[in-house]
Amino acid sequence: MKLYMHPASTASRPVRLLIAEKKLPVEEHVVDILSGEHYKDEYTALNPSRQVPFLEDGDFRMTESSAILKYLGSKFELPEYPTDLKKRARVDEVMDWFNTQFMRDFAYGLLYPQVFPHHKRPSDEIHQGVIAWGKDKAQVWFGVLDKHIIGSKPYTCGDSITIADYFGGCIVTAGELIGCTYEGLPNVQRWLGNVKQLSSWASVNEVLYGFAASLKDKPFARL
Repeated sequence: MKLYMHPASTASRPVRLLIAEKKLPVEEHVVDILSGEHYKDEYTALNPSRQVPFLEDGDFRMTESSAILKYLGSKFELPEYPTDLKKRARVDEVMDWFNTQFMRDFAYGLLYPQVFPHHKRPSDEIHQGVIAWGKDKAQVWFGVLDKHIIGSKPYTCGDSITIADYFGGCIVTAGELIGCTYEGLPNVQRWLGNVKQLSSWASVNEVLYGFAASLKDKPFARL
């Protein structure tokens, strides 16, 4: 199997983390999204959506981080993707929750417009409006995450870590690029602390933390 990815990619990191943590037989291939390699014919022939990650398993190919995590969980019968119908449904639910409104408002509304030039809106007024809207909406979703999805549990779906924590944890920690510390969200902070105890966390997220260090002196709207 081969995973096409970039180490700083929010969507690539959870898949890389699962592969590293479970020592899965998957070869990694870096797609340099910073130089535009994902727009070149060689890669777009594989993935017309021109995104990472992208997985090849023989002649089977698939995109989308959440789907790849579920595929790997099923293929290797990992406890992080339980086979019990209701437990698996809960994991799917949480992953879908992260991947929809939460990702839209937090990543594409608040985070990415402040970090990546290609997310710059046509005017400063529109740009600042997008960020303000994203921050306002993201605060609502973080309240749901803290009080209802995590609550008193160590992980999002119960007492054991699942691929929902790999997925959601990597999305939420992308906020560290703009200095988010999640003060006032004690359950989120505790949960992130649990996820970061994974033995592969530091190595998989090395590039993310290097990127965050390069941005630490910049003023950002943050949570």
